[in-house]
Amino acid sequence: MKVNYAWGALVVSLALTAGAARAQDKTYVMKLGTATINESQHEWCKRFAAMVEKDSGGRIKAEIYPASQLGPIPREIEGVQFGAIQGYIGPPEFLVGVDERYEVLSAPGLITDLPHEVRAVKDPKLQKMMLGFGADKGIHGAALFIAQPSNVIARNPIRHLADFKGKKIRVLAADMQQEMIKRLGGTPVAMTLGDVLTAMEQGAIDGSVLAITVEASMQFWDASKYVTEINQPFIFSMTFLSKQWYDSLPKDLQTIVDTDAAKASAEIDEWEIGGYAKARQAWLEHGELISLPPDEQAEMMRTLAAVSAEVAKRKPKLEQAYNVFAAVAQRTK
Repeated sequence: MKVNYAWGALVVSLALTAGAARAQDKTYVMKLGTATINESQHEWCKRFAAMVEKDSGGRIKAEIYPASQLGPIPREIEGVQFGAIQGYIGPPEFLVGVDERYEVLSAPGLITDLPHEVRAVKDPKLQKMMLGFGADKGIHGAALFIAQPSNVIARNPIRHLADFKGKKIRVLAADMQQEMIKRLGGTPVAMTLGDVLTAMEQGAIDGSVLAITVEASMQFWDASKYVTEINQPFIFSMTFLSKQWYDSLPKDLQTIVDTDAAKASAEIDEWEIGGYAKARQAWLEHGELISLPPDEQAEMMRTLAAVSAEVAKRKPKLEQAYNVFAAVAQRTK
């Protein structure tokens, strides 16, 4: 029996060509969730979505769900890990349950101001380290960009360090933030963003470590008019994509996703400086921005300077990440 090898090769070639054509024709839905709205994370989503849809020729269809429309933060993170949704955008500290090293950017005292944060976030070593976390837990790190310095919003004004004593202050689920509040004399309460406003209104907590763009865009002045700008720690944002979804993409679309994520981050780093100033002005129209007396701010910084290193030493992997971040902060100061 003679085998027509030329005919067999043609059949295989046609099958491969048809498979490639189907891959080119397939539309991939990309649902992006975030807990915030009308600030840098939401803006990043809008820019990234537009870039990816354009550069993929419509092969990736982006859907954006701000203000926790896809569920509270823990559910969105789980959704990304298991492929139910394609992306979550938020501070990496919320993922300490996935990898303890994600909290390293909460280290207070390393970043001094917004321009310093912009310089630090662009450092290749920091980018490579942070985006690499979670790869073995179903997460593809796609972007790292700046947010702003933290402040403390409180039901009663905090005008002096002594005013922290005895107050229940909401923090992210990160040891460094919890230890920071303890050192200031308060009681840290880990809580997701969606619960903060109600908890403050009901008196379950006295205040929260937050960001002025979030407070202004979500009108937190309905719960309190008082924001104390302690400016520590600085907040970063990250984009976490489902590795399951990312790995299902053809190579050309993976390249588009990663390239556009970096482009959107570079744009947002500069955009956020203006957004931060506008949010501060909006708050001044509805409430009060408070600064600690200079000597007390300096005292606070001395107190917090030791927190990061002490907490990091408790966990070898976290300490390694902290050493990288500390070196980057010093190099870009």
